Amino acid sequence: MKKFAVVVVFALSLIGAGGVALADDAATDAARDKIAKAIGVSRDDVRPSPVAGLFEVRHDHDFGYVSADGKYLLQGDLVNIQTGEQITENHRRADRLLALKELGDQNVIKFDPAPPMMTKYVINVFTDVDCAYCRKLHSQIAEYNAQGIAVHYLSWPRSGPNTDSWTRAEAVWCSADRAAALTKAKLGKDVSAKKCDNPVAREYELGKAFGIRGTPLLVLPNGDTVPGYIPPKVLAEHLAEVDAADKKAAALPLSPKG
Repeated sequence: MKKFAVVVVFALSLIGAGGVALADDAATDAARDKIAKAIGVSRDDVRPSPVAGLFEVRHDHDFGYVSADGKYLLQGDLVNIQTGEQITENHRRADRLLALKELGDQNVIKFDPAPPMMTKYVINVFTDVDCAYCRKLHSQIAEYNAQGIAVHYLSWPRSGPNTDSWTRAEAVWCSADRAAALTKAKLGKDVSAKKCDNPVAREYELGKAFGIRGTPLLVLPNGDTVPGYIPPKVLAEHLAEVDAADKKAAALPLSPKG
């Protein structure tokens, strides 16, 4: 709520002062170049926001807002008061999904519903082989699958590099049958495998960029994140609610660009 209030006050002050008029595309491009140089980001990571004179800036997987003259930076979420549209968070969600797509399916360990069960939802889960709630979630993997939920795992050893959990995560990845090795590791059994190229470090950094504080962290099909364990049936109900809400939101008019 505090962040929301700051954004609203700042936005209203710009509107009350007349903002910074963006006369044409040339002015917009010039502002983007100035902001990109001032912040040290790519020009492609700077784009107009719905508030006149305010540009959205993406840095890694974080978002902020900068005035057109490149002097003022605002960190917080932008929300359309009239429609309730969560503009910044929607962009975060899209950014997470793009990052996961760039990571690629070949770098996750999949537990998908087996035919004839149909997959309704695919969730990505940052997991630690040693965390208690990660193990609880995995112990019910068949129940998640029965609800039509495919679980795709990414490694996030909470203890960080050069620790036993990290070594076990790498051993799971380097095993001939990664799914079986992950199940074995989550049962507290030893997993051994020869060293190999693996995505553990890359997934660990991605999790940090997503703001992860602990495991498991669930990334839903719409890019939203949910920390912690959720029982299979409760998660299925939540996913259905999120899907319905997203479809309703998609029918709303888009926020006008400044």
